[in-house]
Amino acid sequence: MNKYELLYIIASDVSEEKREELIKKFTSYVESKGGSVDGIDKWGMKKFAYPIDFKNEGFYVLMNITMNAEEVNAMAKLMNITEGIVRQLFVRK
Repeated sequence: MNKYELLYIIASDVSEEKREELIKKFTSYVESKGGSVDGIDKWGMKKFAYPIDFKNEGFYVLMNITMNAEEVNAMAKLMNITEGIVRQLFVRK
């Protein structure tokens, strides 16, 4: 099991309820795969340095997680097809 920092951006047009659902979805995904969530830090709305998908701002969330390396790729693929996620980045600590 490795420790990771996961930073992802939720689109600005996503409602607050849906935003909380997405955060809860990824938290439960990590826990269902045998990992653990060590902390969630919601940075809030931030402006992008350049437009991404014709959007100028997004809601940033930083999660500190512990999980298997094989599951990280699967989670990244899940996040790529999830509606409302603009970008994600996994960094091994």
